Amino acid sequence: MRIVSYRRDDGQVRFGIVDGSSVLDAGTELDAIHAGAVVGSMDDVALLAPIPKPGKVMCVGRNYAEHAAETGSDVPDRPQLFAKFANAIVGPRDDVIHPSITRALDYEAELVVVIGRRASQVPEARALDVVLGYTCGDDISARDLQFGDAQWLRGKSLDTFAPMGPWIVTADEIPDPQALPIRCIVNGERRQDDTTANMLFSVAQIVAFVTEAITLEPGDVIFTGTPPGVGFGMNPKRYLAVGDHVRVEIDAIGTLEHDIVAPH
Repeated sequence: MRIVSYRRDDGQVRFGIVDGSSVLDAGTELDAIHAGAVVGSMDDVALLAPIPKPGKVMCVGRNYAEHAAETGSDVPDRPQLFAKFANAIVGPRDDVIHPSITRALDYEAELVVVIGRRASQVPEARALDVVLGYTCGDDISARDLQFGDAQWLRGKSLDTFAPMGPWIVTADEIPDPQALPIRCIVNGERRQDDTTANMLFSVAQIVAFVTEAITLEPGDVIFTGTPPGVGFGMNPKRYLAVGDHVRVEIDAIGTLEHDIVAPH
């Protein structure tokens, strides 16, 4: 099943189920998704990020060995967690703003995990049971702010810095999240091309590690790390500019696209 969220004409945000080229209303509760009446076609519905305002946006840094190497970092021996704020979340039809305060805007194609049940101290063997499904994400990063500050928060959490979409593919359709080819294409050029099989820490390991210390709630999301090929890791570095087009593809899930635009 593919789950979207959308905004009605009256401003209410609701979930939907994709049925061919149509969207069926599915209510307002993530843990009580049900197929209702047809809302409209995918082209006509005002799509939002699949989870427009997650309570937690957890992220994992350096989760691919080659990405750690290209950034000159050590390979970690445990998941390296950081967070974004919900203001960074935008949907599959939204633009990413290039803030005037950065000269080093970068892309990071990532598999995003959507939590479906309250989870605390979940063992690795049962960790996938609390996963509702998966979507595509781009962990947009202002590298000069990320590494210039004592913490990564500002460089990772500016407005529009976490595009997600186009939908959640439920976990029953992806029995092995460690077997998904993932790509990032910038202006038609393939920059990242890898597979989630090369994650240092699997989705199950990440969920178990997070819930050992932090309770996850339905609708929380986890960005699971990016493969090699980011602009920061190139020589010379190749950062995003206004007018660029970014496309994130994950097999079995779909495609997330966005343009880089100047501040409004």
